[in-house]
Amino acid sequence: MTTRLLQIDFPYDGPWGEALASACDPLAHDIAGESGLRWKIWTENRERGRAGGIYLFDDEAACTRYLEKHRARLAGFGIVDIRAEVFEVNGPLSAITRAPL
Repeated sequence: MTTRLLQIDFPYDGPWGEALASACDPLAHDIAGESGLRWKIWTENRERGRAGGIYLFDDEAACTRYLEKHRARLAGFGIVDIRAEVFEVNGPLSAITRAPL
């Protein structure tokens, strides 16, 4: 089993910071229950008007399943310029640099 890292970002006009945390609390709890998800880091760039996340999944199947679900969810919000990249994680090198694997 090889872990997969998923990086997603998309256009976003806000809210940001604590207001985003409050607004997305139910969504965060839903995402936390995703099968195969180890963790997510929420990202935001106010200057560029983009938000998203970095996710670590147990395997490719869990990553692919979530990416399809999340693309559909974002499209439902009218978000179309979704950038997504999937990477295989090099465990031995990541362990040396203290990655939370």
